Amino acid sequence: MTNSFLFGTVGSPLSTPSKPGGTIGAINQIHQLGLHALELGWVRAVRISEEACAQIKSTAQELDISLSIHAPYFINLNATDEEWINSRKRLMDAAYFGYLAGATDIVFHPGSSFGVPVNEWKKIVIERLAGCANQLKEREIIVTLRPETMGKQALIGSLQDTLMFSQEVPGVEPCLDFAHLHARTGNGMMNSEEEWEKCIVEYQQALGDEALKRLHIHLSGIEYTEKGEKKHLPLEESDLNYKALLRVLSVHKCAGRILCESPIMEDDALLMQKAMQEL
Repeated sequence: MTNSFLFGTVGSPLSTPSKPGGTIGAINQIHQLGLHALELGWVRAVRISEEACAQIKSTAQELDISLSIHAPYFINLNATDEEWINSRKRLMDAAYFGYLAGATDIVFHPGSSFGVPVNEWKKIVIERLAGCANQLKEREIIVTLRPETMGKQALIGSLQDTLMFSQEVPGVEPCLDFAHLHARTGNGMMNSEEEWEKCIVEYQQALGDEALKRLHIHLSGIEYTEKGEKKHLPLEESDLNYKALLRVLSVHKCAGRILCESPIMEDDALLMQKAMQEL
């Protein structure tokens, strides 16, 4: 590799042929494109057999493609006790079958604060996350749970929220969606070299130097309002200053994966890979 980040897409590349299609086709297409990572979008539900997982794992290993999972959207660490039963099952299923498929990282949305301050939801959310992480460890399912930074202020998922979870629960580290962090401000902030620098330094201080070598990043263009994220955009159609962000990551010698979820995801993943190589 010419740089320390592996680039790829969240979900199957749009150019994936219909045959063989599916996840195997997506892994093959990532390889054909000259990308090196794929996040499987299990965002509606986890519906896969152990046999299919074994096939995914062997194909990815053969082509040297690093896999992660995007767990179902309908997970909420702050749900009612009754709703948490299903939320928990979705997260644990994503982790179990993801591990069987060779994925190392399980990305998920932490849920809603329901408008209450952090001190009112912090304890229950951390207890639930710790319960999941501990059970995975007991079952020897070795994955990193990655709560994603979210693009709306009403959602749990500020940078500080995800760092707090990671400090409190072993086996948890953030999924840094920098487009979401930009949109979350609602006013165009979190979009300069100085702000990205502050963000990386805060991450380093919270989780240590080594954590900067295994960053898991989502990146795309984004449209937003004063309430936050509206929709993902191609990088070049957005105001996101992604080149400044890549410079900061390069200066701090960060490494890991950068996965694109723009509407032209493989094109933008290749664009970012080229921009990083030029740095």
